[in-house]
Amino acid sequence: MKNNTRPVGESQVRDWGKSPSVARVLDDTLHRMDDGELYLQSFQFDSLALSDGRLSSANFATGVGFGLRAVKNDLAGFAHSNDLDESALRLAADAVSIAGGHGGGAWDVSPPRATRVLYSDENPIDLVPFESKIRLLNAVDAYARSADARVTQVSANISASWEAIEILRPGEERYSDVRPLVRFGVSVVLEEGGRLESGRYSAGGRYSAERFLDQSVWKKHVDNAVRQASINLHSVPAPAGKMTVVLGAGWPGVMLHEAVGHGLEGDAIRKGQSAYSGLLGEQVAARGVTVVDDGTMDQRRGSLTLDDEGTPTQSTVLIEDGVLRGFMHDRLSARLMGCSSTGNGRRQSYAHVCMPRMTNTYMRNGSHDPGEILASVKDGLYAVDFDGGQVDISSGNFVFSCTEAYRVRGGKVEEAVKGATLIGNGPQVMRQVSMVGNDLALDEGIATCGKNGQDVPVGVGQPTLRMDDVTVGGTAQQKG
Repeated sequence: MKNNTRPVGESQVRDWGKSPSVARVLDDTLHRMDDGELYLQSFQFDSLALSDGRLSSANFATGVGFGLRAVKNDLAGFAHSNDLDESALRLAADAVSIAGGHGGGAWDVSPPRATRVLYSDENPIDLVPFESKIRLLNAVDAYARSADARVTQVSANISASWEAIEILRPGEERYSDVRPLVRFGVSVVLEEGGRLESGRYSAGGRYSAERFLDQSVWKKHVDNAVRQASINLHSVPAPAGKMTVVLGAGWPGVMLHEAVGHGLEGDAIRKGQSAYSGLLGEQVAARGVTVVDDGTMDQRRGSLTLDDEGTPTQSTVLIEDGVLRGFMHDRLSARLMGCSSTGNGRRQSYAHVCMPRMTNTYMRNGSHDPGEILASVKDGLYAVDFDGGQVDISSGNFVFSCTEAYRVRGGKVEEAVKGATLIGNGPQVMRQVSMVGNDLALDEGIATCGKNGQDVPVGVGQPTLRMDDVTVGGTAQQKG
């Protein structure tokens, strides 16, 4: 039986936000400002993890709080509290008023109203009972061990969160959203001849955790984790040097997110801290490269009905056929740059200030079949999965580690390699794209983006790509 209760604190947040005293404080605080809002949030979080047949962690948390922001010119005052009472709000109002100085503000236009809902408001935590989650994790452990006799370690986890937000502006403007989010993951370690290698697979999105109770779903994820570990058991040290690199479809789009996407966020552009600053309308990538940020995709991890300033999300073309066409803006960067918000104002929680962030960022399809792309490579690397990387937004320089990659010779995919890293510059490698596939795929819903100490869920994706003359760092000993 489903028990779809509302999040603890949701009614408290909603009722407190309707209080006349809250409206008075908000109006008094922001009447001299250019922009600002009172952001109210209630949340629930639940996670379970199983390691080698034992429950290794179980967490459940709830909370409520508010964040008050006042914006004047390019300055912002921000204060937050987990106490929903008038005295805490007045203290916050005194703190943020320092941004206002003297004189009235030219209040920014209100966000338009969202006209669609991208996900259900059902509570993903309550829809799957604790006992069902435990049975799922135990079944994952048993199945992984039966799938391959070389499996020595199995870890599995499932988590869910549900948050309700209210965004209040002067004049009793109110914007609301209820956001579900789930994630499931499995990792395994295989041993053969004393060698240990790992594999992993995860998925998630803005839907119910019930999806992962389906055996056909979770078994697919376990099979992929075991397959990856098995492949890595027979991998050889990766080569090093300049070579042709083919990126697989889907999750490898994380490199596009990091090496290109962050440089197209409005705050970095406005401050001249991006490698793309001043290049609007110019050719910044190879022909055929079109990059989009789209927060309107149903149930995707990075999607939002409205952003954390109340603006409806949208699909924003960033690069079109290689030409830089636009940026991702929150209200502050949009106002200071004389344009409209693209619905990319995001924050980790009520305790964090808003800033321009990506939602679901991906490259659109090209015209080439993936087999055609691989067949065109005489000698190179085929990278289909990544672990993590580092990027310098101002320069665009990046380093990414591959967790599953193969040598390509004579147009054929051959042995798996280990220890490969891709090294380069985001804007530069976008110019080195020579073929774009027609097999666009999005990641399975696992990406979390970090920026200025804040983490938010995002989506990434791309079709298969061929890039020429990319620097690969490897561990294979060089001859001569």
